[in-house]
Amino acid sequence: MDVVYIPMKIAVLTIFPEIFDGFISTSLMGKAVQDGLLDIQLVDIRNYTADKHFKVDDVPYGGGAGMVMTPQPVEAAIKAATEASGGGYVIHLTPQGELLTQKTLREFATMDKPLILLNGRYEGIDERIRELYVHREISIGDYVLNGGEVASMVLMEGVCRLLPNFMGNNESISDESHTAGLLEYPHYTRPAEFNGLKVPEILLSGHHENIRKWRRKMSLLRTRERRPDLFEQFSLTDEDRKLLKGLE
Repeated sequence: MDVVYIPMKIAVLTIFPEIFDGFISTSLMGKAVQDGLLDIQLVDIRNYTADKHFKVDDVPYGGGAGMVMTPQPVEAAIKAATEASGGGYVIHLTPQGELLTQKTLREFATMDKPLILLNGRYEGIDERIRELYVHREISIGDYVLNGGEVASMVLMEGVCRLLPNFMGNNESISDESHTAGLLEYPHYTRPAEFNGLKVPEILLSGHHENIRKWRRKMSLLRTRERRPDLFEQFSLTDEDRKLLKGLE
């Protein structure tokens, strides 16, 4: 009997839905949509404005530069997306949000509610929308973009690749960077020598246990060198300590 997967529902609220066309129609994302693993709905916030000129922004109270997205069309879009998906968990993409991590992606990937991704523009959205409707605020880094759309793509890809059968080979994500709290070990493929640099002999040995230990050691070393903040939080096993001992 064929396995039937319940598609993960994601609604993307934006004033620029065309930004997502190529993203959700190509590569693994496009295949997942085609295979019924993903149900992605693009919701144009402009379609829900009561303004006859389809305006969705206005000047901020108190003055200042820039414009602010008005609450009426955003609220209407959220309500429409929530009703269409039978519920929803509203995630606002903003530099003020908590930093997106692999742990957060796993949490979103296992949610039993559709994800509703709210993408602001201009100086942001009216604060009352955040207070009334937003469940979580997420940032992809300490920098500012023109809007939340690129951040939404990052979140969507990070979440979707954790879904069963999305990657084809589910084991391919088990050793990736941040999955177990460490950065991933280095990878090599053919040819065995390239521009004078050779593949480590141990990877050509065929000795699976020695290869496993080498990869673990490289993962520990790379994390310690490149992300000491992660390494300090990581709980070393007895084997890890033995592997690192030879690197001191």
